[in-house]
Formats: sequence, structure tokens, C-alpha cells
Amino acid sequence: MKIRLAAILPNSNVNGEGLRKVFFSQGCHHHCQGCFNQHTWPFDGGKICDCDQLINETLEETYLSGVTFCGGEPFQQPIPFAYLAKKFKKNEINIWCFTGYTWEELQNLMKDDSNIKDLLTNLDVLIDGRFDKKKMNKKDKFPSTTNQRVINVQKSLKIGKVVLWKNNLF
Repeated sequence: MKIRLAAILPNSNVNGEGLRKVFFSQGCHHHCQGCFNQHTWPFDGGKICDCDQLINETLEETYLSGVTFCGGEPFQQPIPFAYLAKKFKKNEINIWCFTGYTWEELQNLMKDDSNIKDLLTNLDVLIDGRFDKKKMNKKDKFPSTTNQRVINVQKSLKIGKVVLWKNNLF
């Protein structure tokens, strides 16, 4: 299985809770004004990587608190990101994901695309919604803008409505 990535950040404490390895997806249709990662927008940029190699390297890094998928847009590469998520989840690795889609948009998309469902159902935390430069969040570390939500994915899927992560710490 191959994936197109813009970059890998081996050690980050700003892309989720704790020390995380961050996989930056290459390709995004959202094109949010003020995006931090405009270089990730083209779908033909970045580098093709082997998913199993990424998984094996990450599993050796036992000091990590987890991994984060961001972009670009991970849900525009749902097959390889779902593959990574399933393998990481099987190995009890905490997974966060930043997406420009809202939770509600993903719920609709996953009705027609089982790969989106596979990715979503293997996440722990989802930061949803498009980046909006006019709504910068200066109060909290997460999310980037006030229109975005930090969602406890597993609890939200279980009860069928959004459960915010802040109010329901793991």
C-alpha cells in the first residue's frame, strides 16, 4: 500500500496531545484562506511512501504519545490513511486527525464510501471544519480556529452525536 505525503514531522507537541508523529497528507480541495500548509494542496506534489514501512518505523518509536494525520486533507486519501489507522489502532496507538470536513459532512460521505468510514472509525480524536483565518483561536491549543471542534470520535460514533473531547478526556 502506498500513500502520498507532503511531509512527516517526527516529533510534534502542537498537533495533538503529547509527543506525536505527524503525517501530512498531500492534496486538498478545500483551499482554506490562510492555510498553514498551502504547499500540500496539489495532488501531484509530495512523495510516495510505503505504508508498511511507515507503520514499522512508527512502532519502533515507543516514546510517542500517538500519531496525527493532517494535511492537505487525509480524507481525500481515505484508503491509505484507513490502512495506517487500522494498523496503528491494532497496536494501541492513539490517532488524531485534522480535517477540513465537518463531522456531519463525513457522516454523509461515509454512507457512500466505506474507506472514509474505515478511516473515521479508527480515529480517537477528530478536529473538524475548515480553517478560517478570521476565527483564529487564541485561547486554546486546539483547535486552530473557533469554528472547528475537537471531537471524541469513539464516543460520538457510539451515541450517534458529536461528543467534544475537551469535556470528555480519555
